[in-house]
Amino acid sequence: MSTFSKEGYLDMELMRFTTAGSVDDGKSTLIGRLLYDSKQIFEDQLEAIERTSQQRGFEHVDLSLLVDGLKAEREQGITIDVAYRYFATPKRKFIIADTPGHIQYTRNMVTGASNANAALVLVDVRKGVVEQTIRHSFIASLLQIPHLIICVNKMDLVDYNEKEFDRVAAQFRQVSSKLDIQDIHFVPISALKGDNVVDKSDNMSWYQGPTLMYLLEHMHISSDENHIDCRFPVQYVIRPQQQEFHDYRGYAGRISSGIFKPGDRVKVLPNGETAAIRSIELDGDSIEEAYSPMSVTITLDREIDISRGDMIVRENNTPNTIQEFDIMLCWMNAESLRQGGKYVIRHTTREARCLVKDIRYKVDINTLHRNENDKEITMNDIARISIKTTQPLFADPYRKNRHTGSVILIDESSNETVGAGMIV
Repeated sequence: MSTFSKEGYLDMELMRFTTAGSVDDGKSTLIGRLLYDSKQIFEDQLEAIERTSQQRGFEHVDLSLLVDGLKAEREQGITIDVAYRYFATPKRKFIIADTPGHIQYTRNMVTGASNANAALVLVDVRKGVVEQTIRHSFIASLLQIPHLIICVNKMDLVDYNEKEFDRVAAQFRQVSSKLDIQDIHFVPISALKGDNVVDKSDNMSWYQGPTLMYLLEHMHISSDENHIDCRFPVQYVIRPQQQEFHDYRGYAGRISSGIFKPGDRVKVLPNGETAAIRSIELDGDSIEEAYSPMSVTITLDREIDISRGDMIVRENNTPNTIQEFDIMLCWMNAESLRQGGKYVIRHTTREARCLVKDIRYKVDINTLHRNENDKEITMNDIARISIKTTQPLFADPYRKNRHTGSVILIDESSNETVGAGMIV
């Protein structure tokens, strides 16, 4: 295992990325290869998967076993749940969300990709771009994932042929012209053999670009966060009720966007009261600035009636206060979405009830066209709907701010999350 000093490790930049692709395109093997070649596996883990691989009669070590944690997955050889993996190199810390390839688990990709800086979409070079490639790329575009890496996998099965790689890249460029993704990279790899994953491949001298690991380590992600619009949804009000902290009133939560500093003039929504930030505390220590996605406690220089679900913002930079609006919805439930149906809506730390006023259109995932005639929204469908809430929400368009532009819908009777939406 690689080792780092505690101070250096804590200061390292964190990158979140998700993997996607059709079934058997090699997502779990790729993640296993990243962990294996970057020396992130304990010896006993390696011995266990070597033993299992031998028992199954494989000539190679099945690195996908490192990732497929569920017993059902190991037996079927597929990924069902979203599996999160953590690893680090001397340059960065990483959180990987390994999401399912089967069409019936598309909703899991939405869960795994919601906070990602980058999406790795695997394409089997022999099959080329298929329906799930388009589906996953569209979801990445919808979720405004800033960076997309197309890993053209299994190059070893086509003798590392450059023309086969170019063919797949050309196919995908046709699809990507309809998507809202600015930064796209193409890497020819063999997850099984390790070509261009961590180490440069001797079999593809025609490829002059970076390896996958180099891309992940050096991709510019610091500008992915919104550091302009200051948004602090209050999660909890801290009142110690102790004599030594008799007048203490702190507001705890996670900063959604922007940079806050002591002395800043702020406004509290919905009451519109203004104040100055007296202090910002992190783990009991006062700090001079706080930014997304830090979880902090803020105190103000005057007492204001603030509770969970309120939002602290800058005086001259406020979000929209909305009650009737449209969202792009990814439906996640076995029961169909009901026009006129009532659901609980959760936005940052605020919760209200909402009514589905209209289903405007459904997205045809194969053509990316709008279908305004089909209003039957079933599991894994993506649609634009209009809703009305019982309380105002303090929101930004999702394109501008992923944290304050997203909502989830919850079934009132079962308390299940039934949909994830992006405010248009």
